[in-house]
Amino acid sequence: MAGLNVSIAFFFLVVGVCQALRRLSKRLLSPGVYGCLARELAGSLQLCTSCLELRMLLEIGPWGGGFGPDVVLTLLFLLFALHVASFDGASANPAVSLQEFLLLESNLATTAAKLLAQGAGMGTGWAVTKLYWSWELTHFHLIQNLIASECSSSIRTSLHHAAFVEGICSFLFHLVLLKLRQNHPIYRVPVLAATVTFLTYTAEPFTGAFFNPALATVTTFHCSGNSFWDYVQVYWLGPLSGMLAALLLYQGNVPRLFQKNLLYSQKSKYKIPKARVAAPMEGDELRRKRKGEKSNSEPRA
Repeated sequence: MAGLNVSIAFFFLVVGVCQALRRLSKRLLSPGVYGCLARELAGSLQLCTSCLELRMLLEIGPWGGGFGPDVVLTLLFLLFALHVASFDGASANPAVSLQEFLLLESNLATTAAKLLAQGAGMGTGWAVTKLYWSWELTHFHLIQNLIASECSSSIRTSLHHAAFVEGICSFLFHLVLLKLRQNHPIYRVPVLAATVTFLTYTAEPFTGAFFNPALATVTTFHCSGNSFWDYVQVYWLGPLSGMLAALLLYQGNVPRLFQKNLLYSQKSKYKIPKARVAAPMEGDELRRKRKGEKSNSEPRA
């Protein structure tokens, strides 16, 4: 288990370094630059390095370390909960940033800056993890370096089925994210972590369960077995389609594109009295007035 302990220490080191980077940049940079650049870069770096190490443990651990997928899934739950709690509002996911743009929560320039920062953070995380593996601190890393040049595609089913799987995973993830975005972190963090863990357990045998276009790009696009356009169809179009479907189901519309609600009718909470109900009442009042006038006009005895 020494190799697993080294990986756990690496996770804590990465989280600590990224947290220090966030605090330092928050002090030195303006809130706008920190929010759309530094925060997303640090979050993407943290997510990428952790996911690459976890995937290495998932592939090599069962036969090289003697532990099963349950250990890796437990680490995934704990790490994702730690990521959500420490990201300081960053998404580290292009699909989430585009969702915020479609919800009118960010403008085009801010969204573009976030996407660039996410790409830079993912690329930096991939380079840092490769450097860390080259030191061969454990036998896991030695084996990983031996098989790295022969990595195969994570798509282990037909293209249409793979795109459908990534789209469904993205749909469920974004639906939960939309539902919980206003909730307190004490509820939101474990539910999101449990959702990601369940989706990974279910979809990993088919596509690797990324549902994050930037993470999938740096992790699997360079592997042999499928063309670039195959990867785009599965890992870009699939998650983005799932995000749009979740947004439409939750909102009933896409505010950036159209305001009309296609699924839900918005009824007013105030009841307007109907004219035909008041009309008989007015007629009764007129009759009573006429009777009163007749009684007053009769001669007194």
